Amino acid sequence: MKEVAILLLLTLGLLLNGCGSNQTDTQQAAGGVWQSQMLGGDGSASGFSFSTQFVVEANGALDFSSFQFLTSGGCFPVNGGTVGGSMILTVNTTNYEVTGPLSLAVTANGNTLTLSGNVTGTENGIYGTQLTGGSATGTWTLSGSCVPSGSTPTGSFTMTQSATTT
Repeated sequence: MKEVAILLLLTLGLLLNGCGSNQTDTQQAAGGVWQSQMLGGDGSASGFSFSTQFVVEANGALDFSSFQFLTSGGCFPVNGGTVGGSMILTVNTTNYEVTGPLSLAVTANGNTLTLSGNVTGTENGIYGTQLTGGSATGTWTLSGSCVPSGSTPTGSFTMTQSATTT
């Protein structure tokens, strides 16, 4: 009888532990084609909107297959230079809402453009675990040779997922 009671308590504990958290990691299949609109900055330290395609690795690192600024300028080449970042996502299994932080950095010509924000979207299980309708909002900063003396160009950005990879 004592063994049955212990077994029931352990089973109840495991069940209650599962109810306490309804978040799971969803990294892969959150990539695809994303486009950004960036506001703020001044003169050559502005107009950094871009289109990119990446895959989110299991550890959250972004693996870029393409990156292109939508306008050319003296700060960065159209192809962007060196690009890196991360997207650490979780899914609320109750409503399938996806959330998490995004960081992205573009470096070229002695300049670094840094984006920091938050991703939201919905998990779609048709093709496994896949982010659909993803968007990110946040702030950007620019440092380097393109920055006018005594200023720190900043602004806001919105990135939207226009297509997903399957």
